[in-house]
Formats: sequence, C-alpha cells, structure tokens
Amino acid sequence: MTDSTAKPELPDHLSINPRSPHYIEEILQYEIGIRLNGKELFNVEEYCISEGWIKIASPKALDRRGQPLLIKSKGKVEAFYR
Repeated sequence: MTDSTAKPELPDHLSINPRSPHYIEEILQYEIGIRLNGKELFNVEEYCISEGWIKIASPKALDRRGQPLLIKSKGKVEAFYR
C-alpha cells in the first residue's frame, strides 16, 4: 500500500476531456475505476461524487461539434485507483 500514498487524492469531480475545467492530467496518468450503484463501469467520461452522477458517451449520437453526446446516469458514485 506504499504506492497508494504516493498517488494524489481523487477529486469530487473529474473529466477525461481536455477541454473541460474538471480535467486534471496528473490524476489521469493513473488507472481510475468508477462504480455506479455497486457496478464497475469502464466507459465513464466524467463523474461527480457529491452530486451522484456519471456521464457516458453515446455510441452513435454526436453533438454539433462532432463530439459524442454524453448520457447522464444518477446513483451512488465511487471512484478508486485500480
């Protein structure tokens, strides 16, 4: 468990999109796991623990900028290092 102390604390709100104000590159260097209502998910784009939601990219739909639309799911969110 000595390497877990060297890792930064996970924030309440994190995004993998570099254009987002919640993007933190130092944390994204590590592999992060997300659980929603006890189920581990692998395709999470953004999460907020305090508000209890995650955003997942839609497989087909795109927004006007050509980026995948994000679908918001609510529930108990847990973030952890793998």
